[in-house]
Amino acid sequence: MRRLLSNRLPPRTVVALAALLLLIGIAAAGPWFYPLGSTEIFEMSRAPFTPPSAVAPLGTNALGQDVLGLLLLGARTSFAIGILAGLIATVIGVLIGMVAGFKGGLLDNALSALTNLLIVVPQLVILVLICNSVAHRSYALLAAFVGTTSWAWVARALRAQTASLRHRDHIALARLNGLSTFAILRKHILPYVLSYVFMAFVMQLGAGIFAESALSMLGLGLSGTEVISLGTMLHQAVESGAFTDGLWWVFLPPTVVITVTVYLLYLLNTSLEQAFNPRLRRH
Repeated sequence: MRRLLSNRLPPRTVVALAALLLLIGIAAAGPWFYPLGSTEIFEMSRAPFTPPSAVAPLGTNALGQDVLGLLLLGARTSFAIGILAGLIATVIGVLIGMVAGFKGGLLDNALSALTNLLIVVPQLVILVLICNSVAHRSYALLAAFVGTTSWAWVARALRAQTASLRHRDHIALARLNGLSTFAILRKHILPYVLSYVFMAFVMQLGAGIFAESALSMLGLGLSGTEVISLGTMLHQAVESGAFTDGLWWVFLPPTVVITVTVYLLYLLNTSLEQAFNPRLRRH
């Protein structure tokens, strides 16, 4: 972090970070300032499929619900699930990767086999099977499903980095001083890989938002009538025929928000990699 702050950030990093904070701020605070309340948004305010106007800036959907109000609530839900899923995936991946790389031997082989298995099997297939078997899917439960199935790439990268660090002199000295495994990992290895952990969380945040949107679009997202996310809005657009009828104001806003958010997270991640990596920064 000192290296990041001591160097001038690339303009794209500042732009991506500012745009992300703006999106998250609008999603977090937007529903509080919107004229319609969180319960009134789900009520039929106007005729179905009303085009955008001064009264309804993004029109209405098949149920006559205000699309802009749904978009604000849906973005807040998708961001919350993405952040929680990203935290879960990053924590699990860091723990498994660091323990496997530091301990080696049989434990390393077992954890690496589990990691490779999750990498080979598509995450969406696992999520579809899990969500199909659960009737009621809450915010936390959906985030847990996404997070516990997307940590494999983080663990694989952390394992390789930890394995390259475990034979250094200061690690051997820490072992001679009687420090436990988790104390060595926390004090002497984690600081070396902390920049990658932060970048991994940024990517996991984008993956969590995308996975939630994909599940919700398939009808396997949040349960309940008065819950909404960006993926749920797309699912409703498919069910109502908005795609085939060309009713762009129903499906285009959530699509744009998902695309822009994931792209900004990718841009931020590549910019941070350049800032943290001296070799990339020199070029």
